Amino acid sequence: MLALLAMEAMMAALTIRNLPDDVRDRLRVRAAKRGRSMEAEARAILEAACKEPAKTSALSLPEWVDQLYGDKKPKGVVEDLIAERRREFRREERESRRK
Repeated sequence: MLALLAMEAMMAALTIRNLPDDVRDRLRVRAAKRGRSMEAEARAILEAACKEPAKTSALSLPEWVDQLYGDKKPKGVVEDLIAERRREFRREERESRRK
């Protein structure tokens, strides 16, 4: 029990000023849908937003891309971006020569 009281004493408090009314109202509705107080909902949102991202190795990226796109994986994206940048570069070169 004493450890619990000590932990509560160490918890931080946060005041949010100038929160727009519509944001407050949406937070209230969101909290009600989840059966929480606005404070508990705000805490859950902050905890989720500040959670450390999972460590991902480069070896797992192809699997992640497969999960993300499935059979509709885009083809040639990198090549298209490189070609587009080359076209932009040539256009910029022509424009700079005209000046």
